[in-house]
Amino acid sequence: MKRFFSLFILLALVTTTMPVSAQAADFEVSGWIPYWKSTEGTKDAKKHLSELTEVNPFAYSVTSNGDLKDLAGLKKSVWKNFFKAADKKDVRIIPTIMWSDTNNIHRILSDSDLREDHIDEIVNMVKKGKYDGVDIDYEAKLAATRPYFSTFLKELDEELGTKMLACTIEARTPPDSLYRTIPANLEYANDYKEINTYCDRVRIMAYDQQRADIKLNDARSGSPYMPVADPAWAEKVIQLALKDIDEDKLVLAVPTYGFEYTLTVSPNWYQNYARQWSVTDAYAKDLADDLNIEPMRNAAGELSFSYISTTTPSMIPRSTRAPSGTPEGNEAAARALAYANATGATTQVNLVWWTDAEAVERKVDLAKKYGLRGIAIFRVDGTEDQDIWDLF
Repeated sequence: MKRFFSLFILLALVTTTMPVSAQAADFEVSGWIPYWKSTEGTKDAKKHLSELTEVNPFAYSVTSNGDLKDLAGLKKSVWKNFFKAADKKDVRIIPTIMWSDTNNIHRILSDSDLREDHIDEIVNMVKKGKYDGVDIDYEAKLAATRPYFSTFLKELDEELGTKMLACTIEARTPPDSLYRTIPANLEYANDYKEINTYCDRVRIMAYDQQRADIKLNDARSGSPYMPVADPAWAEKVIQLALKDIDEDKLVLAVPTYGFEYTLTVSPNWYQNYARQWSVTDAYAKDLADDLNIEPMRNAAGELSFSYISTTTPSMIPRSTRAPSGTPEGNEAAARALAYANATGATTQVNLVWWTDAEAVERKVDLAKKYGLRGIAIFRVDGTEDQDIWDLF
């Protein structure tokens, strides 16, 4: 009994002196560095290595014959120096292979010989680069490709051995939120159960929601609604994924960007959102300052504002007012709707919509609520709201 008590005390002392991260599964934070901003991205990520568990150079594409193409130039000094700094901080380096060539993905993965050659390419890349693993981001696949993609993951996992296999997949909106009438024979390109079996991490790209969730579109119809990622939608995505994917593997990928749209307004209807270009947090806030408009925290918990362009003549007379109590950030859109309702005419305004640190925090809270492995930030390139890093 005395020896048991001594052992208990020893274990208690060890536990209390261990870092918090060693006592339980860490909440991981990973981030993609885009190849088109290698210098800015590595500089930004280097400043935040203490907050990061893993970094993903968004570096590789795939040629039509299944060979890898390094778009980032990972052998350049800017990357080599960054990898050394990350290694000193024990931050994993796992490059991403992004492929969206629908037909060639199917052709290569469905052919056992071509699939084997492709797997060899990946394994050799990981070994030569001395990376901690690889992140597979194969998008726009056919439903017919599903079994071959699963076989590819199985064989790749075997060949990688102890190296990590991460899988990045599109968010799946629940069918009753995606369709007015659910198709009788609904098929998917990804087999969640198989992905859960072979992938060490499964990153759900919970962004670019836009008009995907018809239930939320209806519920939020009183104002413009074009979210990058509404937490209410992200929660649905998480709940659906957790039916087949282990929580300690599931990672919620979160955005750091936004878009500007031309918003077409018809009577009683914010009718159409035509994307013009992507925007960063700094660009959007600077534009709002220039226009002397206070952005609003919208229904999706993100930031947005509408304005009437000065480069094109506006049909909306100055006498047309927004309803009393309209937030400043929504005033132009509300005036456009008031004009359309009064005249029956269709008009247009500009809409800027983006995500900031507060919006990201809501996703972090969701990931922790469901006990997920962590979050993945798209993207780390110096343009994200720097307050994001205070969340970790």
